[in-house]
Amino acid sequence: MRWRTREVFVEMSEQVFGPGRRRPTRQKALMIAAIPNIIGWLAISLAKDTTFLYIGRLLEGFGVGIISYTVPVYIAEISPRNKRGALGSVNPLSVTTGMMLAYVLGMFVSWRMLALIGTLPCTILIPGLFFIPESPRWLAKMNKMDDFEASLQVLRGSETDITSEVNDIKIAVASANKRTAIRFQELNQKKFRMPLILGIGLLVLQQLSGISAILSYAGSIFKAAVLATGITTWLLDRAGRRILLIISSAGMTLSLLVVAVIFFLKDNVPQDSDMYYILSMIAVLAIVACVITFSFGMGAIPWVIMSEILPVSIKSLAGSFATLANWLTSFGITMTANLLLSWSAGGTFVCYTLVSAFTLVFIILWVPETKGRTLEEIQWSFR
Repeated sequence: MRWRTREVFVEMSEQVFGPGRRRPTRQKALMIAAIPNIIGWLAISLAKDTTFLYIGRLLEGFGVGIISYTVPVYIAEISPRNKRGALGSVNPLSVTTGMMLAYVLGMFVSWRMLALIGTLPCTILIPGLFFIPESPRWLAKMNKMDDFEASLQVLRGSETDITSEVNDIKIAVASANKRTAIRFQELNQKKFRMPLILGIGLLVLQQLSGISAILSYAGSIFKAAVLATGITTWLLDRAGRRILLIISSAGMTLSLLVVAVIFFLKDNVPQDSDMYYILSMIAVLAIVACVITFSFGMGAIPWVIMSEILPVSIKSLAGSFATLANWLTSFGITMTANLLLSWSAGGTFVCYTLVSAFTLVFIILWVPETKGRTLEEIQWSFR
């Protein structure tokens, strides 16, 4: 039995996007996301009281939530297998660079002007989206085969033979389209269960390590994060996803453990002593090392893997759920950071260390290597 809300949504979506098109294209999804982002930044910039700030932040969260899911999915769907990792990691590299630029600009302009500047990327994004091709896999799923092949040919180059890739995508889409509507309870099927566990697990563990709290209170180390993410972009299709995740989570575990131990030691050292100063410097270096190792793998790769392993039939539903889980976890970690640190700084970092250690075990035992495989090959491997 269908829910009435589902029918209303379908009717509204058909009015907005046209009959028979229940899901917006990747470009339209990004356009939709850009609008609340622009309005949100304007609300913050022109705020007369805290109500406008809350409304603006809510709109920003809505827009960023759509973008943070749609962009990695679009990149994964248009990229050739040997470039998918590098292109996918460009997204988190851009995010990290943008955060660093925001911190730098904040030293020279007022927060209202900074919010106004925030409208510029989305204002440029909207017309820019008219010049990029639609995702071939999305077009194939919508049974627009002529447009699908034309889009893929544009992406691969006019001289490239795309016959094999076209056939693989058609087979995968035909299999997925046997059931066009996936209900939430059907996600428990074996072929969906492991991709969901891996995608959601990596994105939640990414935040449970405490990285959002660390970055919120340590803006001066973004340069190191940008450099590390840039190295990841170069290595991802050479070394592979899995080994970089292992190195990243192992490095985070060791760095967080050092910070935890130092906080416990500092409780027994006079604050005016040389030893206290030395321990403080080691703690700062360990925090920087944690951010670098996070950016080296756990920052970018979970988003890349999520966009690669989710089957096309559940990509919208499961990807949205994974993104929501990531941002809710990030919110929870950021909001509880001060409370935990006031309870015990050493104990807080022990908790973060244990999460990172579990993440390392999770990756070693369950996360597969996806380097050099087509999206269809990756998704067939879970059947």
